[in-house]
Amino acid sequence: MMSRSRMDSLQTIERERVLAVVRLEDAAPLVPVIEALAAGGVRIVEVTVTIPGALEAMAALGAKLERRVLMGAGSVLDAETARLAILAGARFVVGPTFRPAVVELCHRYDVLAIPGAYTPTEILSASEAGADLVKLFPAVALGPGYLKNVLGPLPDVRLVPTGGVTAENAAELLDAGAVAVGVGGSLIDGAAVARGDYARVTEAARRLTSAISAARGRFR
Repeated sequence: MMSRSRMDSLQTIERERVLAVVRLEDAAPLVPVIEALAAGGVRIVEVTVTIPGALEAMAALGAKLERRVLMGAGSVLDAETARLAILAGARFVVGPTFRPAVVELCHRYDVLAIPGAYTPTEILSASEAGADLVKLFPAVALGPGYLKNVLGPLPDVRLVPTGGVTAENAAELLDAGAVAVGVGGSLIDGAAVARGDYARVTEAARRLTSAISAARGRFR
């Protein structure tokens, strides 16, 4: 499933409609967590660089998971970290904020750039700077109505709401015009991971993908 170009990655996200945001205490359980997500139908994974040893783990995971999972890096704040993530195998780079240098660096390596933004001005600035998608963050504070309102005057921006997205509201956000949704805490129960209950992660992933599939006909 590995995408070999920026456009391949974009098409994969457009098709799958959901990114798992993986934020753990350490990198040791990354493989079973990602495998559990894939078993539940979530096959795009954003590994946050806030995880100690995240980049080293990503480099080791590439060959093992590349045929099943599209893997990227999240919580990237600067171009230097973006470059290290790309060298470790990230096929997309996500940030909580918009940094033009990160977008430029990603495109130099033919990697998808997904900076974060909150206001219409930030969203448009990121889009005009070449962002392939814009992470609308934190989405829980905004909701589907905000998404629709932004897309009224800015119909060409491509948004990925993240932060507070669940199986219960994901379809509503996609119905409001999101290209995809980023889902973290509601997918990955830290306590379950700590005790090795990866079946719970698979169950949460399956519940999310089922909710999206059931409503898919409404999405634009």
